[in-house]
Amino acid sequence: MKTADVKENYLGVRGWIRGGNYKLERYLYTSHRVTGLFLILFVIYHLIATTIFRIQGQSLWDSILLAQANAAYRVVEYLVVLAFTFHGLNGIRLILQELGIILGKPTRPIYPFTDALRKKRRLTYAILALVVIIAIIFLFDFVVGG
Repeated sequence: MKTADVKENYLGVRGWIRGGNYKLERYLYTSHRVTGLFLILFVIYHLIATTIFRIQGQSLWDSILLAQANAAYRVVEYLVVLAFTFHGLNGIRLILQELGIILGKPTRPIYPFTDALRKKRRLTYAILALVVIIAIIFLFDFVVGG
């Protein structure tokens, strides 16, 4: 094995965002990881805000709620909803793919291997369309309802 090949396979976190000839599934993989990290950070923040600050007393709790009433926090709330929606739907797609449900029956591998990819792509595009529709619905809710 060449040294360049070995180095190419050990990119670490840089490999998540590397450009080049990556397909859609690679970018969904990266987005799944990033949204997962974002959701973990938000859950930690939420637990701190609702337990420690609430225990500290009513005046601190009121000041935290007042700080969260600005437009920047509304944007963060919207991003949390988008991250949760994408992460959940993409997770369902990954589970179905892992179980082989969306791959269909196994066939003899004949180049260019398009049948299995085509079935996976339909579900991928359907989930991305669903994420976009939900994002638009929640954007309307956040802007108008806000």
